[in-house]
Amino acid sequence: MPTQSHPDSFKSLSTLAVGKTTYDLFRLKALEGTGVDLSRLPFSLRILLENLLRHEDGRTVTAEDIQFLACWDPNAEPSREIAYMPARVLMQDFTGVPAVVDLAAMRDAMKALGGDPEKINPLQPAELVIDHSVQVDEFGTQRAYDLNAALEFQRNRERYAFLKWGQTAFNNFSAVPPGMGICHQVNLEYLARVVFTTKPKQNLDAVAVAGHKASVEELRAFAYPDTLVGTDSHTTMVNGLGVMGWGVGGIEAEAAMLGQPVSMLVPQVVGFKLTGKLKEGTTATDLVLTVTEMLRKLGVVGKFVEFYGSGIAELPLADRATIANMAPEYGATCGIFPVDAETLRYLRLTGRSEEQIELVEAYYREQGLFHTADAKEAVYSATIALDLATVEPSVAGPKRPQDRVALSQAGASFKEQLPGLLGPNGNKHVIRQMVRWEGEGGTASESGDLSSSVGASAPVVEAPIVPVITISDETIPQLEAPHVSIRTRFGVDPDQYLDHGSIVIAAITSCTNTSNPYVMMAAGLLAKKAVEKGLSTPPWVKTSLAPGSRVVTDYYMKAGLMPYLDQLRFQVVGYGCTTCIGNSGPLPTDVSKSIEDHGLVAVSVLSGNRNFEGRISPEVRANYLMSPPLVVAYALAGHIAHNFETEALGRDLDGKPVFLRDIWPTQAEVSATVNSSIDSEMFRRQYSTVSDGDNNWKSLKFPDGETYGWEPDSTYIRKAPYFDGMPAAPAPVGDIHGARVLAVLGDSVTTDHISPAGSIKLNGPAGKYLIEHGVKPSDFNSYGSRRGNHEVMVRGTFANVRLRNKLAPGTEGGVTRLLPEDVPMSIYDASVEYAKRGTPLAILAGKEYGSGSSRDWAAKGPRLLGIKFVIAESYERIHRSNLVGMGILPLQFLPGQSVESLHLTGEEVFAIGDAPGQLKAMLDSKFAEGKVVTVFAESDLGKTIEFSATVRIDTPQEILYYQNGGILQYVLRQLAGKVPVSV
Repeated sequence: MPTQSHPDSFKSLSTLAVGKTTYDLFRLKALEGTGVDLSRLPFSLRILLENLLRHEDGRTVTAEDIQFLACWDPNAEPSREIAYMPARVLMQDFTGVPAVVDLAAMRDAMKALGGDPEKINPLQPAELVIDHSVQVDEFGTQRAYDLNAALEFQRNRERYAFLKWGQTAFNNFSAVPPGMGICHQVNLEYLARVVFTTKPKQNLDAVAVAGHKASVEELRAFAYPDTLVGTDSHTTMVNGLGVMGWGVGGIEAEAAMLGQPVSMLVPQVVGFKLTGKLKEGTTATDLVLTVTEMLRKLGVVGKFVEFYGSGIAELPLADRATIANMAPEYGATCGIFPVDAETLRYLRLTGRSEEQIELVEAYYREQGLFHTADAKEAVYSATIALDLATVEPSVAGPKRPQDRVALSQAGASFKEQLPGLLGPNGNKHVIRQMVRWEGEGGTASESGDLSSSVGASAPVVEAPIVPVITISDETIPQLEAPHVSIRTRFGVDPDQYLDHGSIVIAAITSCTNTSNPYVMMAAGLLAKKAVEKGLSTPPWVKTSLAPGSRVVTDYYMKAGLMPYLDQLRFQVVGYGCTTCIGNSGPLPTDVSKSIEDHGLVAVSVLSGNRNFEGRISPEVRANYLMSPPLVVAYALAGHIAHNFETEALGRDLDGKPVFLRDIWPTQAEVSATVNSSIDSEMFRRQYSTVSDGDNNWKSLKFPDGETYGWEPDSTYIRKAPYFDGMPAAPAPVGDIHGARVLAVLGDSVTTDHISPAGSIKLNGPAGKYLIEHGVKPSDFNSYGSRRGNHEVMVRGTFANVRLRNKLAPGTEGGVTRLLPEDVPMSIYDASVEYAKRGTPLAILAGKEYGSGSSRDWAAKGPRLLGIKFVIAESYERIHRSNLVGMGILPLQFLPGQSVESLHLTGEEVFAIGDAPGQLKAMLDSKFAEGKVVTVFAESDLGKTIEFSATVRIDTPQEILYYQNGGILQYVLRQLAGKVPVSV
């Protein structure tokens, strides 16, 4: 809400009576008196317009800003900055822990500056869901969930204690304990309000309209749209519910929590018209892969996408959320659906109160935002259309979500891609006569066809079932998952069966699909039919089921489908993000050995949203996204080249061949099962105790106090170094010269390549650091779990096993050359040596630099490595702003120019600016966007390449952040009263 005098320039403050309650609101219709036609504005921009109306203060938000947005030109290039104030902030624990670490460090810094540490406190509700730390160690047994949960708590006890401290130390901060679900699904099913309200006492001094000081008696509760930013790019999933929100970096989210507006350019909006209805045999996942491919080809980076047309009425809200979830994959800031009758139905299904549902309908109708079949179509910057009936079964891979392949062509596509998927040891592989799993012990297939059939039944050797494991502070057992070989468990040698294209991971995982009961039920029904036919999964396939909320298992149990998934070894392994974020856990030892020995290109199939190189597993080179029922189908097949049309999955109990079409459930079957097995009581029951956690969480001890008691020997939580020695006022922006390049990178380098993720290598810089600090390799945990320790994270920056640095040709991983000596070494070790010499560092890159997840460590890590600037052909939206937020200068090659066209090698010495102080002068002009600087690159032979680059500091507010050395330093100085509050 506004915190300064509110001029209400458009006389929009009004009231709305809903039941027995009257609310204050800022009416959009008040603008129509100024000649504005609201019906032509896209739904998403009307939400932004209300945000500006409500926060008008004559300074951060002016009447001119409101008028500009109300008269939006759909064809204009983004140029006008506005201040967006989200109602709340959503975090998951991987990104949330470093955010809370930064807030704790800011409290220490505020104290050092002579200020009040408690000023560092979320001013907007901050909601954190612990969902990213569970790993699939155990799988395919009844004890999988219990053991994985126990291992998760053992490994992360210190992090969790820190988050519990944050709950008590910070106002407006809450955490959902581990094991409750994925943040986006919890957000969709529980946290999202659609309409936010504040109590009257919260509004005292908040709305002093036209100079009138309101009293408590005069103030009513305020109603306004639920809006948010999240520290995960898939925050957009809630767009399916009509809630405006998108992913930002952790540093931007921290600033939003501390009352800073999110500075943004008024975007272009692409309208995506949906018509028709999905045909039999297709799913929402097939639809979203099609949408992703179409929008990537169109180009929507930095734009809003808004879905409209008669087809949206054919999509249940779960399907809309599936499409909205993948906005980062198709490149948009958000992918939003309007609020309509389906929104209300979903709110009722998920157990929201009737009072809240009544308020949502009344508010959106009053604001002219409630979508109906006869609603007038808005005007868009561009439009694209899709007839849902044309969607066909699809997968996406092997490296990018936008690389859709028709299911019928998946095998051929893999074979075509295979040469480019081979690793450095790919030449180890010798084509050999393969045998195929045919049941106990395995028998040879005469044809050697890898996709001929899968046997009727595989022997199941279960480990003993163990009771739920409880961890106490006093006694923490040294638990270890067995990771047994399939030879031990099944009596099978994987060397006889594995080849290029063998599927070694099949995971129903991620918020994308587990929030959608239609595709989840389809997977369960397919499993039921497969088991009834006598089919089973080959033993080399690591299977897992990681639902996004506990409601999923409730409806699986009610529908009677869980036993069939269990029989195919799709036991529940945890409630959280697992395989999709690289927490797939280790492969069975002999499967891993076979892949390494023969240089195999193994495959993962998952129902997630990300399949970038090295993300799923360091041992798996090809990864395919698909619907949950297709994950089950491919798990049965065991090989990506299986042709479902012509090749049987196996034989039934009578010896007859079984094809996928024989067990694929119909839409009518799926809908009937959903309707009979899901009710609102499931949601109310599960979410009534969502904040309680299990006994491990309840008994967890944690420190108290307004500042955190940092443990000097901790390898999980360390005081962030960004404020060490920070002066009260920032130093002037200095020139950059004598810079060396740390890495020369190609196109589509993602935050997965930059930010540490997944497992920690024993012989890498981070692994060596942990060993030196007494951590056993079995206790390394993942990079994500150690995001609160900058010493680990900086050592893992640019250490992705699939990173290709052109400064170190012929290698993969975090390797570079120290210059001018030309000595090969790790990127981290080189940065340390350069730091000793006082040498600033740079990165050269191609197109779409920083695409992928909104990882703040993709900017924090480079900052700590000493990187001062990046020059790329283009940037992903969030990553570019995160670089600015960490004080790194993003520069962009002029159109048509690149590392290759300019004949840069990365061995040059770089300088920015053709005159002393050029960069400072440009920033002092208060708006750098679109301006260019001169870059000089001098080779060791004395030859200089001179070229211009665009400064990608895009808003005046970003200039302030960069001038202060970063957004957190700016916020800290502002709260301490050391810098102006805005441009």
